[in-house]
Amino acid sequence: MFGNKITTSQHSVSFPYNNSHIPTNTLHSTHTHTLSLSLKPLSLSTKLPSMAVSVSVSSLFISPIFSFFFFFFTLAISTDVDLLLKRIKPSIQGETENLLLNSWNTSVPLCQWRGLKWVFTDGSPLTCTDISSPQWSNISLSKDPSLHLRSLQLPSANLSGTLPPELGELSTLQSLYLSVNSISGSIPLEIGYSSSLSDIDLGNNLLTGSVPASIWNLCDRLISLRLHGNLLSGSIPEPALPNATCSTLLYFDVGQNKFSGIFPGFIPGFKGLRELDLSSNNFSGKIPDELAILSLEKLNLSYNNFSGVLPNFGQLKFGVDSFEGNDANLCGPPLKRCKQTSGGLSSGAVAGLVIGLMTGMVVFASLLIGYSQGRKKKTFDEEDEEYDDGEDDENGDGSGEGKLILFQGGEHLTLEDVLNATGQVMEKTSYGTIYKAKLADGGTIALRLLREGSCKDGGLCLPAIKQLGRIRHDNLIPLRAFYQGKRGEKLLIYDYLSNRTLHELLHESRPGKPVLNWARRHKIALAIAKGLAHLHSTIETPVTHGNVRSRNVLVDDFFVARLTDFGLHKLMVPAVADEIIASAKSDGYKAPELQKMKNCNSRTDVYAFGILLLEILLGKKPGKSGGRDGFVDLPAVVKVAVLEETTMEVFDIEVLKGIRSPMEDGVVQALKLAMGCCAPVASVRPSMDEVVKQLEENRPRNRSALYSPAETRSEIGTPF
Repeated sequence: MFGNKITTSQHSVSFPYNNSHIPTNTLHSTHTHTLSLSLKPLSLSTKLPSMAVSVSVSSLFISPIFSFFFFFFTLAISTDVDLLLKRIKPSIQGETENLLLNSWNTSVPLCQWRGLKWVFTDGSPLTCTDISSPQWSNISLSKDPSLHLRSLQLPSANLSGTLPPELGELSTLQSLYLSVNSISGSIPLEIGYSSSLSDIDLGNNLLTGSVPASIWNLCDRLISLRLHGNLLSGSIPEPALPNATCSTLLYFDVGQNKFSGIFPGFIPGFKGLRELDLSSNNFSGKIPDELAILSLEKLNLSYNNFSGVLPNFGQLKFGVDSFEGNDANLCGPPLKRCKQTSGGLSSGAVAGLVIGLMTGMVVFASLLIGYSQGRKKKTFDEEDEEYDDGEDDENGDGSGEGKLILFQGGEHLTLEDVLNATGQVMEKTSYGTIYKAKLADGGTIALRLLREGSCKDGGLCLPAIKQLGRIRHDNLIPLRAFYQGKRGEKLLIYDYLSNRTLHELLHESRPGKPVLNWARRHKIALAIAKGLAHLHSTIETPVTHGNVRSRNVLVDDFFVARLTDFGLHKLMVPAVADEIIASAKSDGYKAPELQKMKNCNSRTDVYAFGILLLEILLGKKPGKSGGRDGFVDLPAVVKVAVLEETTMEVFDIEVLKGIRSPMEDGVVQALKLAMGCCAPVASVRPSMDEVVKQLEENRPRNRSALYSPAETRSEIGTPF
């Protein structure tokens, strides 16, 4: 019906389309054409996937093909700017006006439209970084048809709408980052029709439904696909092409959704994959052995229903955290050993059984010998509270028997593993030494050797050890095992994490140290608060941390914080427990009531958290370590600033960078909360549950770059 191009005396619009979208009785060719229709005063249009058409009429008569167009089209859209203003902005914004999206306006220079990056038709970027450049204030750029959208990045922008299908029509769009918003609805299948999209992050929204199979149309160029923290369900669809390798895909994260079914069998085929997260879903069945072939750097399959034998990843490349929370039958390093199973008896086995019956006395004698040597190991069942009575320490040095108690996640350890590990000193404290210990199989653990005489006797110590061994939370470093030698030596065994402490991140200068903006600091503070709240109120017998400080907070590459050393004061003799409290005073974390009372409690933890939150906000070290000439009292520093009306000057400069308003972004509220936690009267301090609630209610408005750990400065999206 149409040729490759129709030209009239009027100016024309050209665009590509594929005949697969046109009814077969209208077009019979399967080639891609360019269609151009004249634009006249009365212009109506419509939209099909991957094409936009402008149609002109001057009368009420409409031909059959025009009727088809009128049925689908409502607006004339010919450029990316038109798509943004007429379709995408209204959809993602939702019902309430969004301040960031107000910048998407033809009365505002294109360079000042928030969260967007542009390129010209020839591929050269529109440079908007120099405020003094003519392009920064060029109001006419939005009318330039040679400009196309390359990047749409609006993380943490308070978006509450839905994802429009027109996102798939942005032909040069490469990056789509809309994480940490309240976007609902489904993922439109048209996104998979994009011709350039390679980086997608829709994490931490309210998306529902299934993942469209069309997403794998991007397989040959997709670098990252992050859909974590939504309400997506069903199974993960398979790529349409068999044996698809998606060779460019590095990051695949669908954790914290409602997906179900067996492990997606096509994932091991993604040979370039570096990070895989399927955690906190309802996947089940066996984890395929082929997964071990991939060169994965990060893997999280925790909190599903996987069962069977884990693949052999070699040298305990991944820790217990990668697999915990699955079916109790999931086994293999780094989890518990798998039980040996056997089938029916062969003829040889029957013969052996007969011989065994005929020589019963020999067998009985062997059993007596085995019993006299003692059991090599018991198993630990946390639900039934059956604890390991230990393994014999028979290393030939005359030290006698030792006891190894295993907890969830430490079932793969043996007494021989622990005692033969080679150690490297990491830290020394008043009550012990921490070692980085290398196991014979290549795995690494952290050992805390308690100082002789610092810990209570075994009978008094064991109940507290067992209680600490039961505690599990995402923001707490779990105790995996406990060893007690016959001579009284005691070892606490943890996962080894090569993470930095919060103290190092806040106070030490070194090349490549990541910027701690307010979004990251808030994430760290909230994680610490959640860990403490769990200790205080969500387990049967509340536990006091007793030693909250920045040195006891580990922070990983994604700024997830985890507390260490919780509850150790429960193990210590009174004199050593007093030393821990004394060190809290010198470091500035000691609650005033501890001058008179000796025992820590939840309110003293809250006080220490308040000091820690001030440390995060101000970037200053509390206590004696914070000043050359005296003691730095952080609450006093804030009080003086308030009286002198210089409150904004107390914040660390990195906290204030990139935020629009300290009040809108929750910085001021966090300061008030910290001061409330540091109240001199313990009874007026909030509980940690209340602290968590307040921090969650006052999240930063702009939480960008939380998922890009390697950067030393935020380069994700347009600065807000």
